[in-house]
Amino acid sequence: MTLLEFIVFLPLLAVLAILAGAPARYTALSAAIVNAIAVILVTIRFGSYSVESATAGFMASSRELLASPKLSLAFAADGLSLVLVILTVIVTVAAVWASPAESKIKGSVKLYYVSSLLISAGALGAFLSTDLFFFYAFHELALIPTFLMIGIFGHGEDRKRTAWTITIYLGVGSLILLAGLIALFFNLGGNSFAFADLYGQATGASGNPISSGAQNSIFLTLLIGFGILISLFPFHSWAPRAYAEAPTPVAMLHAGVLKKFGLYGLLRLAMPLLPGGAEHWQTLLLVLLLGNIIIIGLVTIAQRRLDTMLGYSSVMHMGYVFLGIASGNSIGWSGAALLMFAHGISIALLFALAGSLRDRVGSLEFDLLRGGLAKKAPALGLLFGFAAFASIGLPGFANFASEVLVFFGGFKEMGDGIGALQWATIIALWGVVISAVYMLRAYRNVFKGPLADADAKASFGDLTAGERVPILLLVIALMVVGFMPNLLLMFLNPVMETLALFGR
Repeated sequence: MTLLEFIVFLPLLAVLAILAGAPARYTALSAAIVNAIAVILVTIRFGSYSVESATAGFMASSRELLASPKLSLAFAADGLSLVLVILTVIVTVAAVWASPAESKIKGSVKLYYVSSLLISAGALGAFLSTDLFFFYAFHELALIPTFLMIGIFGHGEDRKRTAWTITIYLGVGSLILLAGLIALFFNLGGNSFAFADLYGQATGASGNPISSGAQNSIFLTLLIGFGILISLFPFHSWAPRAYAEAPTPVAMLHAGVLKKFGLYGLLRLAMPLLPGGAEHWQTLLLVLLLGNIIIIGLVTIAQRRLDTMLGYSSVMHMGYVFLGIASGNSIGWSGAALLMFAHGISIALLFALAGSLRDRVGSLEFDLLRGGLAKKAPALGLLFGFAAFASIGLPGFANFASEVLVFFGGFKEMGDGIGALQWATIIALWGVVISAVYMLRAYRNVFKGPLADADAKASFGDLTAGERVPILLLVIALMVVGFMPNLLLMFLNPVMETLALFGR
């Protein structure tokens, strides 16, 4: 078993151990930490290889399951997948650590921790798979526990309805995506599911074999399929309520990690293999992503609950990643990938802090959180401030560096005048102002000012030492990458430059 296979299958082995009777929390947390150490080892070894080796696929392994068409359980890492795997293991450790003690879980403790591990395993498998079939299959593995956790352990009286809603939305999105992937597979020969073979077909001596009309239809199908999974406007309505009512670990893992699957798929498959389709539908994508940034941003301002505000905020920030992808150049794509990491860490941090606040106060309605909580919980207030600043894009956090790259990508190939991409980038800049409005207002309303009801909040306590560990892990990750973005960009840039050449 290679190290990459170990990283993918360790959470699944931990699931079996928990089902066999092992202590759920201890087993899940141990597996998450060991996996994080394994990813550190992969990253160290990856950095010692040349750019050519890295972009070709590092630590590649393949176990052929079917000869014709070629189907293999295959894993490999390049800079893009490695960054997303780093994101996954960081958020997994934080999410499992932030989970409640077994005695506080109302329901099956095994199901609670097994579901978190399955979401993590599905994301790891999807990001490291180099076979189209398993790329899709691992993502579907992660969706099932998401539905169960919201319906069984979620917050609010409508959690079952929300679970069914997300099941229908994401189920439809997955079916549309499957149709697009099947069409892509057969239009590239239908002989192999391996990414390398698909790339080879698309860049053969005679050029891309997919006609322009077929590229347009397949790309649109993939955009809709991936877009529903990512919450691209107007396919976004499932996400805010699902995140608001999900248990804290699920909100952290789905919003922080699993949602990046669709963005990864666009960068890995749709953009390089269907460059004509990407160019044809660029204007449509720009219009939709501005819906995420501007329309959803304004909707976020109107929210009266902290958890739904964070849910809409997550949807809004997907627009910036789409903007980087729509730029069609390596700078914008590197910015999009870095923003996937930054957003994943920052939204997981915000949901973790919101969960801690809910546990203490019992509600996340702004009308009930009338300020002054920083007086009772200064550490919680300070760390929430860091998370809010990161989400806004304040310098010093990873979000700032990635958004700057996205905006640079929008103007990289401007030509003689301002085109649709540049106008979209200019309009998207107003999203930074919108983010500052809703996030700073929420911070002021919850944490600043006089304590509104001292008697009711007399028992309100600050973060414990155990609760601070996962929070600090996420804050440190944001600040380290924020001050030294090249730690990840040195992995991302060579891959993005290679993928951007496919459409040239």
